[in-house]
Order: sequence, then structure tokens, then C-alpha cells
Amino acid sequence: MSKFHERAELAPRDVVARAIDHEMKRLGSHCVYLDISHKPRDFIIQHFPTVYENCLTYGIDITREPIPVVPAAHYTCGGVVVNTNGETDLKNLYAIGETSFTGLHGANRMASNSLLECIVFAQSAAQKIRDSLAHTPPPAQVRSWDESRVTDSDEDVVISHNWDELRRFMWDYVGIVRTHKRLERAKHRIELLQQEIHEYYANYKVSSDLIELRNLAMVAELIIHSAMQRRESRGLHFSLDYPETAPNAMDTILVPGNFANQDILVAPQPNIPAS
Repeated sequence: MSKFHERAELAPRDVVARAIDHEMKRLGSHCVYLDISHKPRDFIIQHFPTVYENCLTYGIDITREPIPVVPAAHYTCGGVVVNTNGETDLKNLYAIGETSFTGLHGANRMASNSLLECIVFAQSAAQKIRDSLAHTPPPAQVRSWDESRVTDSDEDVVISHNWDELRRFMWDYVGIVRTHKRLERAKHRIELLQQEIHEYYANYKVSSDLIELRNLAMVAELIIHSAMQRRESRGLHFSLDYPETAPNAMDTILVPGNFANQDILVAPQPNIPAS
């Protein structure tokens, strides 16, 4: 790590992740190794009991041997814009946690901030809902679901295949280190995937797996278009085409537009009520 940052292993997590990614690509390996075996056994077990126990289940004793590690995407830095009560700009719709964009975290995910979002904003949203519930009319009656013109699917393998493909190309093309060319490839793939999902949705009975695939594809599409709008590198949002950080930090916010025609607007925060 000393080749990548003066603080070595204590470098910011985006730097560490890119360093791991770089070495894996350079060496053609599936992982790199994290070694803490130079520390006393008791120290390791006391300070990292969960890691120690989990690694043992895979036959790895971290007190004596290195741990295979890879970068992993486990948090969305961004999401649906909300106010301090967790309210979106759609009346009576709230968003908290990883799905929301509160402004508390920046270009890197921090554990303390994610807890703040989930716990503090959950309490704030719950209080706002309690205060508003008595004055909120019930939602309109939804029509019964009509399945008369669809059939049971005999090829659910399409769903599992598209699910795997979505995960793969998002990791390869919209992962730790991005380029405009890779993002263009991802954009092309998501458009084809959306067409296949729409065709499947229109002809076969709906399942929870299909709905989840459709939702994942929609989020992937938003991430791709947002990444294409950014012309700088900031934290984990790193592009080889735009490696420098812009002098002023700006959020990339998408508002409704025609993605197929690239009618995407980068706009300031929507007008959300303050309370």
C-alpha cells in the first residue's frame, strides 16, 4: 500500500479499494491478501473476534495466515433526495437509510454516517408520520390485478440469467474504476436488459423475482446515467477519463427525463418542504 498512499493501509477506503483492484488486474489474481499474523494471537482475537470466528468457518486462522480480500460494493452513496424528516418530493413518500440522499455523507461511505441515516432519520421520519397520520387521507382504491392476458412462465431461467448479467456488467463497467467507454457499454447493456424485462413483464405472470430484477435494473440505469454526468473524480466516484477533483463539490442529481434520448437533467436539489 505504500506505493499508493503515504498512509499505507490507513489510506481512505476508496484509495485502498482502487489499490486492491489495480493489483488484482495487474497480477490477474482473484484476490489480494491481508496479513495481521505478526500481531500476538490474543490481541487479534480480542480486537477482531467476529472476523476471527468467521474466517475460521472457512478454514482460515488469521492469527497464523493471511486473509484473502477483494473490494466489495455494499453501500449506495446517494439515492432519493429527502429533507430532515426523510420526506421525498412525492407527498407522503418517505425514504431512509441506504436508499436516501440526506447529504450527511459525501463521496465515500462512512460507517458512522450510515448509522446516523438509519437511526436518526428513522426516528425523525416516524415522528413526522405520527404527527401527519391523522390528517392524511387513505390512498385511492387500487384496481384488482388482471392476469387474464398473461400466462405462467416456462422459462424463469431468463430472470436468473439477467440477474447474473446485471451484477456482472455493473461490477465490470460501473465499478471501482470507471471510464466513459465502459459506462457506454453498460448503458447499452442496460437498455437491452430493460427491453427483455419489459417483454417478460408484459407476457407472463408477475413474480417477486421479476419485480426485484426490474427494480435492480432501474437503479442500475440511474447509477449509470449519473456516473456519465460526472466530469471529475471524487472519493469512490473515480474516472480514468476525469482523474482530477473539481474545485467545487457538486451533487449529480437526476430528475425525470427521457433516458433513451439522453434527455437527462443535472439539477439542484428538488424543492422539498423543510418540515
